[in-house]
Amino acid sequence: MPRPVDDDDDRPQRRGRRDEYDDEDDDDYDDRPRRRRPKADTTGGLIPYNNSQALTAYYVGVFGLIPCVGAFLGPAALVFGILGLRYARRHPQTSGKAHAVVGIVLGVLEILFNILGPVIFVIVSLVNNK
Repeated sequence: MPRPVDDDDDRPQRRGRRDEYDDEDDDDYDDRPRRRRPKADTTGGLIPYNNSQALTAYYVGVFGLIPCVGAFLGPAALVFGILGLRYARRHPQTSGKAHAVVGIVLGVLEILFNILGPVIFVIVSLVNNK
C-alpha cells in the first residue's frame, strides 16, 4: 500500500500528520490500530536474558577466575548455576542451560583451587616438616 504523498514536494508524509489541506473524511487514517513489532534478539539467542540466574552464574564464574577472588565468587557461581539450571528445567521455553552448567563447573573449580588448595598445601607442608 503506497504511503500518502504531500502535493507540495512529493515526499511521503509522516504517519498521523495533519495540515489544513486534509479533508475531515480522512479521520480513519489516524484511528488505525498500530502494529507492535516483536522484540528482536540481536544476539541470536546466545545470551539467556530470561534466565538471569544462569547468566549471573556464568559471569560470576568467569570473574571468579581472578586469583583470590574465586574464593568468594566460586560458591556464588555454584549456587546461581544450580538455580539457573533448575529454572531452565522448569521453563523449557527459556534458554540458559549451558550458561548454568559453565557456572557450576567454574564454581566447583574455583572452590577447589581457592579454598581447598591452600588447606591441602598447608597440610602437606606440615606433614613434610615432621
